[in-house]
Amino acid sequence: MNSGTPTAAHPEPRTAAALSLGFLTGAVIGASLTAFIGGCVVERTPLIVTGLALPAAYGLLLLLAKLPHRAREAAVVPRTALAAIESLEAFRGEASDVPVCFELSVVPDDTPAFRVEIRQDVNLVELPDYRRRGIVVVEYPPDRPWKTRIVKRPTPEWEDRAALAELDTVPGPAMKDETPEGCLSGLLALLGLLLGAAAVLLLFRADLFDSHDAEADAPSPSISSSPSSSSSTITVTSATGTVALGPGRSMLDKGELREAVESLTQGADRRRALTVVVQNRLLTVVFSPTGVRTAGFDPRSLPYDRVPELVEEAGTTLGVGSPRSWQLTADGVSGSLRLTVVVTGGRGTGTLQADGQGNVLRRSGS
Repeated sequence: MNSGTPTAAHPEPRTAAALSLGFLTGAVIGASLTAFIGGCVVERTPLIVTGLALPAAYGLLLLLAKLPHRAREAAVVPRTALAAIESLEAFRGEASDVPVCFELSVVPDDTPAFRVEIRQDVNLVELPDYRRRGIVVVEYPPDRPWKTRIVKRPTPEWEDRAALAELDTVPGPAMKDETPEGCLSGLLALLGLLLGAAAVLLLFRADLFDSHDAEADAPSPSISSSPSSSSSTITVTSATGTVALGPGRSMLDKGELREAVESLTQGADRRRALTVVVQNRLLTVVFSPTGVRTAGFDPRSLPYDRVPELVEEAGTTLGVGSPRSWQLTADGVSGSLRLTVVVTGGRGTGTLQADGQGNVLRRSGS
């Protein structure tokens, strides 16, 4: 059979375009990961969307750019030839098909023979059919012989030719399907990844860093206190205000609840309240959002003088025994002020509801 010096083209080394593509791919990976992770950390939707959309758009553009080249490759009619197996090495695999590295001497009918090294998956059941110096039928694109593939189910004509053929070994090094990328390609991809990440940090620095700085520079809640054991601690934020009395004092003492409420609503701070919660030594006011018109009430309109009587009535008339704790909740979200008093004692819990003037509406015990 025909054998001689191969004249087929060898795989081209990586060109500048291929190296640039590797650099660009690294940049897209670095930018998308940085944007997505940074967006999740600082809770910025534009960054998250950028991190998800960037690789999708890049993949679509890459696919569209390669379509003409793939169409030209698909239009090439492959050639069929006989080949002798010079060596084969099977690699361990988890599936029924295992990768096998073949070195073949391909001898076409009308062109010079050539030697090629390929890797192809072979079923474990069919693996014994391939042996050294065995003859197989192969197909390859005329312009890319390094993409030779073994035909597993050849036509009867080629199957008969393979059974009767004897092929000489083609000398020389074997062409390979893949070309080593070398260190330059890896370095360019790494550089692209780092530059992509740096570009996102630069473009979105306001979203990534300014919000954190704003939180760090935000004014802390105003707190005023006195070292005296009988003093009260007042804490006011944009959403709530609290007053904690010192030992030996109670919100049921005459004038304490009024003074505590006024300490949170003095001066120009005349915001309406959504909820007021009063316990023995603690007052909590939940203010209406600033600049938003919503239902609420003036916390200074509470019936201060009726609060001790309501707590006493809830504890005695409902039979909860000696009161251990109590809580009054004033709710104005629905538009009209409602007071709910809950007293817990040794015999159970008593609940009393009253209107904004302190008039009892209903009672219940458990």
